[in-house]
Amino acid sequence: MPKKEKRKRKGGRRNKIIKMKQKACKVCNTIFEGEKCPECDSKEHTEGFKGRIQILNPEKSEIAKKLNLKKKGNFAIKTR
Repeated sequence: MPKKEKRKRKGGRRNKIIKMKQKACKVCNTIFEGEKCPECDSKEHTEGFKGRIQILNPEKSEIAKKLNLKKKGNFAIKTR
């Protein structure tokens, strides 16, 4: 069985993948990455939120109607 070679990266460092933290908009509860909400353009957001809901069909979803959500997407159930 051949030995596995360890690959050296440029400069001897390993490439790191930096993942941005997800945030929830305090106005519309949309979960997003970045500096402002893509739905309502608000800059009021929090990294502290509880629960996540994914709406696939807002017209037929009872939960979307109860939470007054009109669009598809990921939403926080409760923001801090």
